[in-house]
Amino acid sequence: MRDFRWRLTERLVADRVIGIIRAPSAETAVTYGRRLSAAGLAAVEVSLSTPGALAAVRELATGALVGAGTVLDAVQAGMAIEAGARFLVCPTLDADVIRAGHRHGVPVVAGASTPTEIVRALEAGADLVKLFPATQSSPQALRDILQALPQAPIVPTGGISTATAPEWIAAGAVAVGIGGELTRGAPREAPSRVHGLLAALRAAR
Repeated sequence: MRDFRWRLTERLVADRVIGIIRAPSAETAVTYGRRLSAAGLAAVEVSLSTPGALAAVRELATGALVGAGTVLDAVQAGMAIEAGARFLVCPTLDADVIRAGHRHGVPVVAGASTPTEIVRALEAGADLVKLFPATQSSPQALRDILQALPQAPIVPTGGISTATAPEWIAAGAVAVGIGGELTRGAPREAPSRVHGLLAALRAAR
């Protein structure tokens, strides 16, 4: 079955969490990505701030739903898609990135931090809207935003922990982005951490 953009978007939010990988090297990023995928996390995002990030995307793309994060412009978007990225995530709103992703059938999670920016992201065609940084907001603030913008598919990111993630889902987020907490600790701890998170998010829906 072909992975149309809308199908990729559905897969991206199916577990209500996107694992964010930032690492000191491509090799470490691949290790983290494989660890999270093996633990049961469906979607992982390799930040382009990682040295050799595109090589890591290319390596991981053969076995998981892997995207590129911290995408700042259309050039980076094209390079990430060529490397095998199945979705793009931006810290800001860039219409050129959205167009580049859609040109190749790839969903784009565009960054926004205010209701005005959220509306502009939707108008530009963003498939999902990354509420960033989430540390400047709260689950209650998200509830208030969704009272006015119930159509907005929001993905809070930045400062989200496994403990607070269910609160954001209960508030109406379609998914959350979680970074370092998922990759810290011994490799043997990853399965229980991921399984516990996924169970908590299912209960919070």
